[in-house]
Amino acid sequence: MEIREELSHKLLDNSSKKCTLDIETYKQRALTYSQMEGSVSVLSDMQANKSYIYKSMAAVELGLSLNENPAEIDTIWEEEMLMKIHPDDRVKKYIHELRFFKLLNSIQQEQRPDYSVLSKIRMKDKNDEYKWVKHRMFYMYSPDNGRLRFALCLYNISLTQSVASDFLIINTIKGEVVVKDKLDYKNILSPRELEVLKFVGEGYASKQIADLLSISINTVSRHRQNILEKLKVKNSTQAFKDSFH
Repeated sequence: MEIREELSHKLLDNSSKKCTLDIETYKQRALTYSQMEGSVSVLSDMQANKSYIYKSMAAVELGLSLNENPAEIDTIWEEEMLMKIHPDDRVKKYIHELRFFKLLNSIQQEQRPDYSVLSKIRMKDKNDEYKWVKHRMFYMYSPDNGRLRFALCLYNISLTQSVASDFLIINTIKGEVVVKDKLDYKNILSPRELEVLKFVGEGYASKQIADLLSISINTVSRHRQNILEKLKVKNSTQAFKDSFH
């Protein structure tokens, strides 16, 4: 199971006991963030498998249309936003979200609101050039069944445009970094192995990767094996997880 498929499996709430939190309350919060902070706010409902995207003028800077505001989509994955993220940062974002989910599931429910994700990622702007964007993510759990109900993602144009990508999980109450990306696998893998790893992380099968890179499926298999050996992991998904420990 690849990283995004695994995320969907864990995030979506298919439990029989439904959450009674009022979606309209959380829509209003997402709208308020977009208006007050000049952000693009994405509210994802894990129970309904829907997302609501609220856009400020920052959306124009990122080349997004304001025609539908908010835009409602029938998935928790906001493809228009995600496809603007640099491929390396997009894969890291998926991994980081999986780690965040696992961290919050390991602690008491009353402590979960103390934690959030703070990242700096590259996204294409209206000129099709990469711009640094601050990304924050918050999880809201159901008091009825204990499952994740809402995820709120905020995208703001970053004040600084000359730093490396950064992926943090923070305790906002204590002002502490809980988890930080520490491993730069670009120093471990070859450029071709990095390409293969990127496509694996995005859910492509070996045959698809071979077609995209114009190489044989045997060559893809060899690259995948080399990645596992270099990163000392058992499978491709684990390669991503362990790259951020």
